Amino acid sequence: MANTKQQRKRVRVAQRQRLENLRYKSSIKTYFRRLRESVTTGDSDSAAQTAKKLTSTIDKAAARNAIHKNNAAHKKSKVARLLSGL
Repeated sequence: MANTKQQRKRVRVAQRQRLENLRYKSSIKTYFRRLRESVTTGDSDSAAQTAKKLTSTIDKAAARNAIHKNNAAHKKSKVARLLSGL
C-alpha cells in the first residue's frame, strides 16, 4: 500500500505506463495476425502494407521501451521471414 504522496503518484504513473505498453503489444499482435492471414492467402499487396505498419509499430514500441530492442529485432526478422515466403 502506498503511504506517501510520491508513492501514490508512482502507482498512478506505473499504471498509465503499463496500459500504454499493453496498447503497443496488442497492436503488434494484431498486425502479426493480419500479416499471417495475408501471407497464407497470397495477397502480397496487403502483406507488404501490413508489414510496413508492423515494422513501424515495433520500432516505436522499442524506442519507448515497451519491448526490449533485441525483442524488436527478433520480431522484425520474423516479419522478413514471413514476407520472403510470398
